[in-house]
Amino acid sequence: MSLISARTSKVMANSEFEAPAEEDVNRLIQAAILARDHAYAPHSHFYVGAAVLLHDGRIIGGCNVENASYSLTQCAERVAVTTSVATGYRSFRAVAIASVGGAMPCGACRQVLAEFGMDVYVYTIDVIDGEQQVRRLSELLPDAFLTSDIPSS
Repeated sequence: MSLISARTSKVMANSEFEAPAEEDVNRLIQAAILARDHAYAPHSHFYVGAAVLLHDGRIIGGCNVENASYSLTQCAERVAVTTSVATGYRSFRAVAIASVGGAMPCGACRQVLAEFGMDVYVYTIDVIDGEQQVRRLSELLPDAFLTSDIPSS
């Protein structure tokens, strides 16, 4: 199998999960919007909330936490993921991100999400007009660097 077809197989193998039910998506979006209220963004004033939907139906939220040293800023998506992991959860069905404009997750957040599976659904919500978009993480991060890319010793 060529390198290209091997990578395509990895992405396709992860695309078997169905989208969450509408009720779960609505709960997830509401959690992301509520998490945004806790954002700490005194420098950019760009407030973001995120929430992850676990396979058991639980939802864990996070918000962005800025720092005067911008490189130390934590994005809402990564806060939600690390909070989930810190409480023992590592299996995500979906993530919702709420912001003005409905911003997509940054590259670092996409890579962090990829660590836990390329089958994650990514919902973005514009808190001004309510517009929503949904994509699969595999669409947002084609050719992700995955655990399987690390050579075994």
